[in-house]
Amino acid sequence: MAEEKPRASGRMAGPVGPRSPAAASLTAKEVFVILRRHILLIIFLTALGLGAGGGTWKLLQMRFPRYTAKTYIQVLPPTETDPMTIGTVQLQKDILYGYRQSIANLIKQQSTLEDLLDRDNVKETRWFRRWEGNRRRAVNYLNKHFGAYAHRDSEFVEISMTCSAAKEAADIVNEMLSLFLATRGDTEQQEISRKLKGLEDQRVRVQSELDAANKGLDDIRAAYNLTDIEQPLGRYFQHTITIRLNSLELQKNELDLAIKQLHADIGNLKELATGPVTEQIEYQIERDPVMITLAQQLAYLEAQLSGRLTKFGENHRDVRQTRELIGETKKRREQRKDEIANQTRRANLENAKDGLIVLQKRFEQLESLRQEAEAQKKELDLARIQYEKGQKIRDERLTMLDSIKEQIEKFKIMYNDPETPKVLAVGLAPRPLEMVFSRQWWLWFPSGTILGLLLGLGLAFLIELANDLVRTPRDVARFLRIPLLGVIPDSSEDSQVRRIELFHAVRQAPYSVISEAYRRCRTNLKLSGPPESLKTLLVSSGMAGDGKTSVAVNLSTTFVATDKKVLLIDANFRQPHLHKLFAKVETKDSTEHFDFGLSSVLTHQCTSDEAVRATDIEGLDIIDCGPLPANPAELLGSMRMEELLAKQQKKYDYIIIDGPPALLVSDAKVLAGLVDATLLVFHAAATSRGAAQRTIRELKQVNARIAGCVLFAARSIKGGYFHEQFKSYRKYQKKAQLAGGTA
Repeated sequence: MAEEKPRASGRMAGPVGPRSPAAASLTAKEVFVILRRHILLIIFLTALGLGAGGGTWKLLQMRFPRYTAKTYIQVLPPTETDPMTIGTVQLQKDILYGYRQSIANLIKQQSTLEDLLDRDNVKETRWFRRWEGNRRRAVNYLNKHFGAYAHRDSEFVEISMTCSAAKEAADIVNEMLSLFLATRGDTEQQEISRKLKGLEDQRVRVQSELDAANKGLDDIRAAYNLTDIEQPLGRYFQHTITIRLNSLELQKNELDLAIKQLHADIGNLKELATGPVTEQIEYQIERDPVMITLAQQLAYLEAQLSGRLTKFGENHRDVRQTRELIGETKKRREQRKDEIANQTRRANLENAKDGLIVLQKRFEQLESLRQEAEAQKKELDLARIQYEKGQKIRDERLTMLDSIKEQIEKFKIMYNDPETPKVLAVGLAPRPLEMVFSRQWWLWFPSGTILGLLLGLGLAFLIELANDLVRTPRDVARFLRIPLLGVIPDSSEDSQVRRIELFHAVRQAPYSVISEAYRRCRTNLKLSGPPESLKTLLVSSGMAGDGKTSVAVNLSTTFVATDKKVLLIDANFRQPHLHKLFAKVETKDSTEHFDFGLSSVLTHQCTSDEAVRATDIEGLDIIDCGPLPANPAELLGSMRMEELLAKQQKKYDYIIIDGPPALLVSDAKVLAGLVDATLLVFHAAATSRGAAQRTIRELKQVNARIAGCVLFAARSIKGGYFHEQFKSYRKYQKKAQLAGGTA
């Protein structure tokens, strides 16, 4: 169960947060433990996979045999060989492979497959009769099992057919070979005939266009009376109109740049009109006579104010009048400053706008002159442009006509060439001797075994990783990060406690594994801190039923066994248990206080001494829950509770409080702030990691000191520490009893 022994620790647990990647990963030892724990499941699924693989292979051999027949077609380069030249054209490998791939696609197209079904040799096969005339199903079968594969590094296309009869597979492949070669030859000759007809039509059209081009050149020369139009193409004549147009274009561009710059200046001046005062305007303001006069008055008044302050004091009438004059003078300076700044900025803006209007009018005049010059140049160059265009058309048609005549002669020669179809048969497909690869035994047996093994491994890890309970000490260390003070085994793991009440396991079965686990928890708890830091201990859990009451009672019993005086308090006002576990013995002196408990003390119905009652265990006293109050959280957090704990600490060595669940009610958090330490109990078969982390977080928020935790009802897991510990402890205990000693 546990991968490591629980150890006592004096360190406090850190805050609960996201676990680190190292804590989230599985170690090699943990992987080995998981495999060992589920070894039977893995072996069973592996054997099942082996049997499934063998059975599948046998079934395929008997009921679904498959044979594949193959042959090859040689594909020549797709270029049309020039019969008038010697040699071949070298093409790139990708182009050749693409052409072979297109041949393979033609073989696999639906029309070719349907033509194959019409062949007499195919209709006579059992494979064809199997479909009972259903051509759609036959074509679907051919789409899946008839292959045409183009080799990338060789000039062949592979044709294959897979079916249940070896001879029929070869016959179908050979029929497709003869069908495709015949069809391809007819198709290529028809294609050449079509191209010849198209070239002849194109020759007639180009000849008519050439005649029209020559007539157009004659018309242009006659219309414009051009005599120097046949000048060399590299020669260029520049007219005065062209020179003028270029000059106007240059002036227009310069004026356009000036307008854009002025627009930008106007935008800046608009921003300056509402923005702060610039240094230039400040200079103009300081030179203003009115501003100079006001500055002199201000200096005089400030000097006068300084003298009057020295002579009369702060609150004198003359001092106040002088200050008012200074304020009025400053205000007049500011008004004058704003007036000068606004006048200057408005004047600059208006000047810029006037300049813009002048430039825009000049731009319109230049544009008018430029358009006039451009129209004259177009008329001047029209004749030359039209004639040069006609010359190009005439030359293109002459070149095209010569090329068409040459192509016509080549296609006439290629029409009778035996290699025109570009595909050649290598040979007929032989009858296959062995079944296809997927029917071989050495494929199915190992595959089934490996799949079974992988399924077993995956299922084993899925079972482990899907479990989010806090089951082992390793889970506590990885996900909770608080000290683990004890691991209490499940009652089914210990035969000595099967007929006793687990709340009293330490007292009624002192030599059991569970009793020893409680004693180890007591020792670890004592070693987790100084003795004075564990006088009061709260035992709590996240949810109800996690075993906190059993831990509190048995832990109290172990402390009593060390000659310590222990007070056990039932603080679970919601579901109290101690009054049922320790029967009350009514005496003459306690009759009137028989129902007193913790709630009675906290509500001032009795004293703390009156609520304490003895048990049949020497050294162990109890304070029951008492009558259930309506405000348990408020009572537990009252000064009366603190006084009770302080008073009883003087009489008892340890005070153990059986508290309520921390995640269900707030009572546990109130108590955790009053005690020296809190011991959390997590049920290995019920407490999830998230609930445990929330429990710790809830207590940390109230600054509770968590001494550690106890893992309750832990089951031994094959390959874990507890599995071996139980064996060793029973063997050790048996030898001790035989020798007359105690464990």
